[in-house]
Amino acid sequence: MCRIGCVLAGTLALFSVTAPAQQRDYKDTYTAADAGKAIAPAAALDVMLTQLEVQVIRAAEAMPAEKYGFAPSTANFATGSPAKFDGVRTFAQQATHLISANYYFYSTLGKTKPPVDMQAMSKLSGKEEIVAALKQSFAFAHTQIGTVTNANAFTAIEGADGMHTPATLAAFGVAHGYDHYGQMVEYLRMNGIVPSGSK
Repeated sequence: MCRIGCVLAGTLALFSVTAPAQQRDYKDTYTAADAGKAIAPAAALDVMLTQLEVQVIRAAEAMPAEKYGFAPSTANFATGSPAKFDGVRTFAQQATHLISANYYFYSTLGKTKPPVDMQAMSKLSGKEEIVAALKQSFAFAHTQIGTVTNANAFTAIEGADGMHTPATLAAFGVAHGYDHYGQMVEYLRMNGIVPSGSK
């Protein structure tokens, strides 16, 4: 019995990582009737990840392909401005950093190996391939969040960046993502593009 179930579960897990990633959308379905009910840790954490995913993908899609190499420099600021932007990541590098971070944090959470060549992810540069890789990295993250249960959510693991439970590592992956999403938003605005989250 377990043999069939295990094979099926393994096949579904493999499909969710290798199939083309579908962009999710977020709609709050909470109602007053839900008050006081328990929510599964994976479901609660997945909402946070989905909200981040929607904003990041929309930002990545909004930036024109020819602007993926954009990074702020002293030329973007008034003469005499104390702003220091030498050596900051380009828009493409912000996105590829997020791709790598998704695989890093969520593979650590799920105790599994990332299904991609991590070195190759950091070298992506074109808009189309970056957007596709972003979607795939979020699909992987959702799969790994699905492993968080009531029993293991706050059980100590060898985590990352001081986060040593599945729940805190999953939440930190989202918090880290918003840091870089915020930078992507600034890059969009510096190019005259209003982020969708601000419309």
